[in-house]
Amino acid sequence: MSENEENEPRGRARLPDGVLVRAVRLSDAEEITDLINLPGYRAGTLRPPYQRVEEVRKHMENPSPGALNLVVTQDGKIVGNSGLNRLSGRRQHVASIGMGVHDDFTGRGFGRILLGAMVDAADHWLDIKRLELTVYTDNDVAIGLYQKFGFEQEGLLKAFGYRAGQYVDAYTMARLRL
Repeated sequence: MSENEENEPRGRARLPDGVLVRAVRLSDAEEITDLINLPGYRAGTLRPPYQRVEEVRKHMENPSPGALNLVVTQDGKIVGNSGLNRLSGRRQHVASIGMGVHDDFTGRGFGRILLGAMVDAADHWLDIKRLELTVYTDNDVAIGLYQKFGFEQEGLLKAFGYRAGQYVDAYTMARLRL
């Protein structure tokens, strides 16, 4: 069995040659820092510019309980990452997700691969009934991807974040496993 086959979500199409989805490693800190500092990647997040490797590594060393953090690689290069954070108490059936793809690798299916891995883990391994996310209202590509996976818009968050000198709105979206 190849490394790709071991890491393929059950019931999903085979990953293209050279593409791998795997858990984040501490040794990925520098490459993930480079990824999240890219202008296009950062524009879709709440991250400030100029993240330091030490800050990213510290965050990676102390994940939230029940968190799942993945990367997708192309020929060994990290081209996207995603995180799933399970909530607790009476919301333990819920997880929030976030993800991003390298500026030079958008539109090539890496977001679909990452989101597919997250949804598969939530549905078939973690018994998560509700997945939640926020997405800026001007991110049509991401909104379309989320809708393909069954996410529905539930609300509008006005002035949700501050980006490039102005406040931007975001949608709350969720997917329920029935």
